Amino acid sequence: MLLPLPAVQAAPIAPAAEPALPDPPAAGWQGQPVCAVLKDNPRLRTLRCTFPPGGGHERHFHAPHWGYILSGSTMRITSAAGTAVRELKAGEAWWSDGIAWHEVRNVGDTTGVYLIVEPKP
Repeated sequence: MLLPLPAVQAAPIAPAAEPALPDPPAAGWQGQPVCAVLKDNPRLRTLRCTFPPGGGHERHFHAPHWGYILSGSTMRITSAAGTAVRELKAGEAWWSDGIAWHEVRNVGDTTGVYLIVEPKP
């Protein structure tokens, strides 16, 4: 004789969590590093990121930072806001409150080199 089993309500299946994105030094391009750590102390971290023509930077996040362009290039930048191609010129600087994610590719014919300075809390 078979006994009926009590009804069990299935718990909803949560979607798989998106994998954590790397920060700039941990992200690379085709297995090669893009950003080198020049200075890291309790108050700040300074990076030098180099993008030869055709090179890029896989999807990564940024903490708040100040950036300075040492050598300009033409970059295609993709983020949650969309994709844009920007001509970045030597001597330009910017401030960012942080970026949840972006990925970049040098679509120009010159090597871009940038300094990134991240203040620490």
